[in-house]
Amino acid sequence: MRMRDIVSVYPFLFLFSAFLMILPVAAAALTAPSRQYLSHSHECDALLQFSNAFINTKDASEDYCDKDSSITSYPKTASWKNGSDCCSWDGVTCHPSTKYVIGIDLSCSWLNGTLHPNSTLFSLYNLRWLNLAGNNFYFSQISPGFGIFTGMEHLNLSHSAFSGPIAPEISHLSSLVTFNVSGNSDLTIEDDHSFRRLVGNLTQLRELVLDGIDMSTVSPNSLTNLSSTLTSLSLRDCNLRGIFPVAIFHLSNLRSLSLSHNSDLVGTLPQTNWIGPLVSLDLSNTIFHGSFPASVGNLRSMNYLDLSHSRFTGPIPPALGNLDHLTHLDLAFNNFSGIVDFEMFARLKNLQYLSFPRNNLTVMLQSDSNCSFPSLKVLILPNCKLTEFPHFLSSSSELEELDLSGNKIHGGIPEWFWRVGRDTLASLDLSDNNFTGEIPSSFCQVSSLYSLHFSDNRLNGNIPRCLGNLSNLWQLDASNNSFTGEIPSSICQLSSLYSLYLLGNRLSGTIPNCLGNLSSLTWLELSDNQLQGPLPASLANCTSLEHLNVSYNEMYDTFPHWLLNAPLYSLLVLDLQSNKFHGAIEIPIPPQISYFLISDNDFAGRLPINFSLDSNAYFIDLANNNFEGPLPIPPSTIQSYYIANNKFSGDIPYQVCNATRLQVIDLSINHLTGTIPHCFSNFNASLSILDLRANDFVGQIPDIFIPKASLRTIRLSQNRLRGTLSRSLVHCKNLQVLDLSENELEDHFPYWLEALPSLQVLNLRSNKFHGLVDSSGEADSPFPKLRIFDISANSFSGPLPAKYITNLIAMKDVTSSGFQYMDSKYGHYQDSITVVMKGSDIELVKILIVFTTIDFSGNFFEGEIPELIGDLKALKGLNLSHNNLTGRIPSSLRNLTNLEWLDLSSNELNGEIPVELADLTSLTTLNLSNNQLFGPIPKGPQIDTFEHSFDRNLGLCGHPLPNACGTDTVDSPPHSTFSEEETVHWIEWRAVPMGYGCGLVLGISSCYIMLETGRPRWLVRMLERKIYRMTKRKRRNVASRNRRRRSPRGQ
Repeated sequence: MRMRDIVSVYPFLFLFSAFLMILPVAAAALTAPSRQYLSHSHECDALLQFSNAFINTKDASEDYCDKDSSITSYPKTASWKNGSDCCSWDGVTCHPSTKYVIGIDLSCSWLNGTLHPNSTLFSLYNLRWLNLAGNNFYFSQISPGFGIFTGMEHLNLSHSAFSGPIAPEISHLSSLVTFNVSGNSDLTIEDDHSFRRLVGNLTQLRELVLDGIDMSTVSPNSLTNLSSTLTSLSLRDCNLRGIFPVAIFHLSNLRSLSLSHNSDLVGTLPQTNWIGPLVSLDLSNTIFHGSFPASVGNLRSMNYLDLSHSRFTGPIPPALGNLDHLTHLDLAFNNFSGIVDFEMFARLKNLQYLSFPRNNLTVMLQSDSNCSFPSLKVLILPNCKLTEFPHFLSSSSELEELDLSGNKIHGGIPEWFWRVGRDTLASLDLSDNNFTGEIPSSFCQVSSLYSLHFSDNRLNGNIPRCLGNLSNLWQLDASNNSFTGEIPSSICQLSSLYSLYLLGNRLSGTIPNCLGNLSSLTWLELSDNQLQGPLPASLANCTSLEHLNVSYNEMYDTFPHWLLNAPLYSLLVLDLQSNKFHGAIEIPIPPQISYFLISDNDFAGRLPINFSLDSNAYFIDLANNNFEGPLPIPPSTIQSYYIANNKFSGDIPYQVCNATRLQVIDLSINHLTGTIPHCFSNFNASLSILDLRANDFVGQIPDIFIPKASLRTIRLSQNRLRGTLSRSLVHCKNLQVLDLSENELEDHFPYWLEALPSLQVLNLRSNKFHGLVDSSGEADSPFPKLRIFDISANSFSGPLPAKYITNLIAMKDVTSSGFQYMDSKYGHYQDSITVVMKGSDIELVKILIVFTTIDFSGNFFEGEIPELIGDLKALKGLNLSHNNLTGRIPSSLRNLTNLEWLDLSSNELNGEIPVELADLTSLTTLNLSNNQLFGPIPKGPQIDTFEHSFDRNLGLCGHPLPNACGTDTVDSPPHSTFSEEETVHWIEWRAVPMGYGCGLVLGISSCYIMLETGRPRWLVRMLERKIYRMTKRKRRNVASRNRRRRSPRGQ
């Protein structure tokens, strides 16, 4: 290009460059609101228009201000009047010379309504501070109009129901020193870019409070963009996720940091060089973890430290004792461990709050310690393995709350303690220790007590009568001690009493009538005492009563109809179980009752047809009474329905199937008839316990078990169910107990049940099952958790099921020990089972995990007992009696060292008894009778105690049999002397009647000799089996009739 061309183009380049320079300024001018500064009078008009856009309602400010913050709210704008100088208005501040409005404080002012983007508030350009906290702007958004306040220094929009994303125009407020939008749970910061844009220009910011807003999509690493001028950062409950940058702890001016209640926020504390002006640190309810660094001792200005409900580990560093300005220390609910010598806190004379429960700490108190905490108000040291009452409390005259629960403190409560916080102590928890002795009357001098817990100690004597002097007492828990005597009537003077727990003592006498005077009483727990007499009708006056429990006493009364007829609309729980209440119940359960328990009493008669139908109860227990008539229909809300051991009769009403939330239904031991309703399939989503045992149900088990069924226990035993087993049971993947015993089911062995992964109890006893017991071969580990396997008294045949025996994994596990019962999240229901134990029918009301038994008796099994049965080392009982088993007793039985009973009787076993059986020291019952065993009986301390265990084995010798080994001979039968000719003459027709007579005598004699000698074996076996089955059937029928006649309790 030529020079002249360049010169000619230059002016245009200059103009274009100038345009580019002017363009950003022009764009800013176009996007920014036009500034038209108002005169003073117009500013007053704008304020009035702003005020008139809202209505004043107290509820707009009441929750945050009056209740949570103890700030008295009132309508400040109600005093604003047109025509008056707005500089004099409540909440308005003007510049002293220009009279421009520079500050507005309308916090807690009852403002209710929407803050619109065109509000006249945004015409007050001169504002330097604005406080609208504690109002209700009804989900208004933070408008871009806030960006007009470029001179703003303090902005507080907290707890005012703002919603949506925070306007990025807030970043225009470059002079902002404090910014608070906390308590607006519907506010969000959308992403990292939005956060960086928000704070990037706020270079003067010192206090940032974003508590409660949603920052779940903001990376914690974005916080590194915050200004170094920051002195206070509060991000409480912001849904922060990820790793918190440790650099924030090193901000040179940071004095306060709160990250609490961010349950997915991970981080660690600086391990070295942690210095700075930090005064307050709150990391509670986060996932901060790791050790507590000794460098914390460098933070000498610290006065507030809360690391509770996190995951810190290791010891508490002694350097913590250097923080002599500390007033609040909370280390609760972590994984701190080791020994804490309380002397490390000796220098913390300003300490007001100290708490570190739920760790693995052992707190050491020196008896000659000089520790004193004159400013201490709250001490929370539960579960710290304390053995002595802390003597240093004698100097804490301002003590307000003390929690020493869950320790091992023994002896009496020291007398001096009741003088310490006489005028200040409000809450005292000494529960779950080893305190002994009586409560001294001096404790009644602590008139400030509000909450008092003495439960789970060994305190005795009478409850002090001076208790009535504690006029401020709101909660009293003295349960599970050894208090005796009567409930003192002075309790009735506690007009503020909300809850009274006296359960688990030895209190006697009657319940004081004056308890009806306690109009604030909400919880009354008097269970498990020796209280007598009637339930006082005055309790109907306790109109706040929600929970009434007088169970497990000796109260004698009719049903308290007055309690349900009274205006106790608040009563939710009524528990009268295990007393001597009697008579009929003539009124239905009120709608508000949630829990209704009257089991184990003497109630009788028919219940009203709508007894529970119209209620909203979740839990109803009528078990173990004498109710009769049709089954009451449960409400649709019911979750647990216990009707066991009554005399209810008739079919199950179809309306029961409307209770689709049922988790437990126990209708056992009644006179219910008919078939099991098909509509029971409605329950499968929630039902865990189905107990219909000991009724008169007939027909087949219907296909009511659908996929994803929740059933854990099914008990249908002792009915008259017929037919084949429902294959829909295979859907019950959570099933642990299946009891179908004592019915008339006729089917092959249900091998398909082997796929149920949780099945622990399988009881098919006394039915008509038949054929081989064999695995399908499809399951790698059939019945992996089975512990009780009872298929006795059926007609199974063939060899013993070796594949099952090989794979019974739970029966090989000997690691389970102690008195652990089968797991049930429904504590009111206990799994039970009837088993043949040591020759007797025994009902196990609870099933121990260690109880492991196999019962294959009373079938037609044949062949040898497999050696691999010795692998089932957890077995407690083994019964293979009354079969056709042959061969030798396997020597592998010596491995069953936990075996307590062994019954191999009435088989065709031969050979010698293995000498190893003498080594089974746990064996208390042994039956090897009615076999073909021979040789000497082994000797041993245990086996020598068995008397009739070896009867009818003609080849056996030695103790306890009368024939000693090596000395007995068997005489040959005498040779007949009759000749063949002589015998022919006896056969004449005249001798036939004599022959019949003699034949009858000889037949009876032969039967007697045969049964005594056990020969011939095949005939004896046939007769024994017939007699066994006839006896079993007769005993079952008699037991069933007796059960219905006696209606036994405790099922």
